[in-house]
Amino acid sequence: MKGRGSREVIHKLAILSAIGLGALLAGCGPSYAPSKPIAQLSPQERSGYAVYQQDCASCHYANHTGDLHGPALFAMYRKQYLPSGAPANDDRVSATIMNGHGIMPGYASQISPQQLQDLLAYLHTL
Repeated sequence: MKGRGSREVIHKLAILSAIGLGALLAGCGPSYAPSKPIAQLSPQERSGYAVYQQDCASCHYANHTGDLHGPALFAMYRKQYLPSGAPANDDRVSATIMNGHGIMPGYASQISPQQLQDLLAYLHTL
């Protein structure tokens, strides 16, 4: 019996160690500052937020990392690459918005060049 109790303690310690290591490793991923609060957006960023709400919010989360119908937009410019593998820059993001990608439709006929610039300005705040 004495040996069995020691094995149980060792087993419980091993489980607790694994849980602690998992929690430690989970915290090692990139962490990003929160998005700029809506109240602090510039007029252009606010206009871009309106475009996001109208055309993007039904498929893309802005303020957390989980995917909806498309990838989350949170911190996308703070990474080197987009989920597609393309560089995270205005040229690639603009091309995706205007021409579409995968199941995402293009918006070239729905948003003006100014709305696109406003949307990009908002996306940079995420």
